[in-house]
Amino acid sequence: MPTPPILRYFRFDHLPDHLAAVSAPFADLATQLAEHLPPGPERTVALRKLLESKDAAVRAALPDDAEEG
Repeated sequence: MPTPPILRYFRFDHLPDHLAAVSAPFADLATQLAEHLPPGPERTVALRKLLESKDAAVRAALPDDAEEG
């Protein structure tokens, strides 16, 4: 089964350690969903919403001064 292209957005090896620790569980879950759910619109929605959640969690872990920029 081909890998969904959206999984590339769950990579975290480029992030600093403290942000990678936040992002890693989302990558694990995304991989599990891609492997265990059949391809289709609902899997796509699930992965997209998980990506939104991951992005929000990583932003929440940024230092407060990053929000002022």
